[in-house]
Amino acid sequence: MAEIYKTFRVSLREAWYQLSKDEQNSLFAKVNEASAKVGGKNIILCNSSWSSEEWEFFGVDVFPNMEAVQKHSELLVGLEWFRYVKSSTLLGTTATGPQV
Repeated sequence: MAEIYKTFRVSLREAWYQLSKDEQNSLFAKVNEASAKVGGKNIILCNSSWSSEEWEFFGVDVFPNMEAVQKHSELLVGLEWFRYVKSSTLLGTTATGPQV
């Protein structure tokens, strides 16, 4: 099976701002650890707060397979990540061009 690419857009919720800077850094580190634990890798993380009123950052992760994507989602739920962020994601695989 092909690698799975996950694009994401994220805005921070009020609960995020209630955390101290150390707590924010710790939670973000745990999110990155969850990805690595299932074989995921962040390709790019971009600051879009200067150009978007809705999304503060966006990025792309790559996972070895769909099971890794699903396990990563479970780990994020366990971290209560979605209490702190609103997100939108899109999954895909590598394409060579338009599929007609």
